[in-house]
This record gives sequence, C-alpha cells and structure tokens, in this order.
Amino acid sequence: MTPAATRSTISRTLYAGIAGLSLAGTVAGCAPSATETAPASTGSGTAETSAAAPSPGSSPLAGSGSTYKDGTYSADGNYVSPNGTETVGVQLTLASGTVTDVQITQHPSNPNTRKFQGEFAGGIADQVVGKNIDDLNVSKVAGSSLTSGGFNQAVEQIKSEAQ
Repeated sequence: MTPAATRSTISRTLYAGIAGLSLAGTVAGCAPSATETAPASTGSGTAETSAAAPSPGSSPLAGSGSTYKDGTYSADGNYVSPNGTETVGVQLTLASGTVTDVQITQHPSNPNTRKFQGEFAGGIADQVVGKNIDDLNVSKVAGSSLTSGGFNQAVEQIKSEAQ
C-alpha cells in the first residue's frame, strides 16, 4: 500500500469514528425515558420568578410542614446544552399543593433547542399534573433530558414563591 493510500484509509477511518462517536453521544443524551428518579437541579439562583394571582387558600402538606398558596405561578429555569445556556419558562397552577395545570414557554436559541423544548412541552403534563409539588423531580420527558434541569430549577423557584 502506498503512503497516500494509507493516509486516505486512516482519514476515512478517523472521520467515520468521529461521526460514530458524535451520533452515539447524541442518542445517549436524548434517549427517551419517563422516569422521575434523577436528583433535582436546584440551579444557581439565576432563574427569574413571578407569581400571578395566587388565591387566598393554602394547604398544609402531609409530613413536609410546608404550605403552598393556591394559584398560578411562573418562573424561568436555566440549563446548559451543547449550544450554551438555555431558558425554559414554567407556569404551574396549584390547588392544595397539587399541580392542576402546567404550561411551558419555550425560549429556543436554535433549531435543536426548539425541537427538544417542544418535545418536553408536549409530554410534561403527563409527568406532573395530579402530583404534589414537593414530589416533582423530572429527568427525561419525551426524549428531552436537558430541559428537565431548567424545569426543576423553575419548580424550586415556584415553591419558594408559593409559600
């Protein structure tokens, strides 16, 4: 084999290997799962929070000593993706400490973020509606594993606001 042919073979092998690793990393990071077992990311306190029209009722939560005012609360959570820091908006409606509605406001910075935040928004209600806010801890939703970090950060901000 000539030196030029050897370099060409090595180059093709190298490119194929890099492409394979890239694909494997993407698939592994975005594999679908409906579990809620990953620890919550409480973030660095950079999320913005605003409360909207909490009603006067509040509910003691069994065993936690926490009370939350009924109402609708909003917060933004941040997470880091391969494209940098991303933000996702979360709006939760609480009644007696239970999530009765969830809305996601997408803040995509690129097409990949738009895709994953959209998938997350489409699947999050099945994960959280009907659950106690203290029990929320999502990891992957509809194939989106990174957006959940921003969601969990926003939930922590909402919990603080709703008390």
